Amino acid sequence: MAQSPEHYGNNWKVGDFIVDQNLSFFQANAVKYICRCEHKGDKKMDLAKAIHYLQHELENTLLNSPNVNGPSGGIPASLQCFDDWNSEADAESFDR
Repeated sequence: MAQSPEHYGNNWKVGDFIVDQNLSFFQANAVKYICRCEHKGDKKMDLAKAIHYLQHELENTLLNSPNVNGPSGGIPASLQCFDDWNSEADAESFDR
């Protein structure tokens, strides 16, 4: 039988929480990396991984939202195609 790394621990409390909360793949991975970051060698790397998964969850949520423009009415930067777009730009010049 294979030995699990020490940072996995001998309990499944995090796994049980993930199942109990019915978390998505991205949410579950973020929780996993947050909970283990203090027990592995590189806390910054694990927190960056958690942020990476949370960004994917946010993008997935925004893309599947009935109101893609969000509550403020602005299109989230992660979904914008043009970095230099602003609300005062001429629509005709934008379409060119």
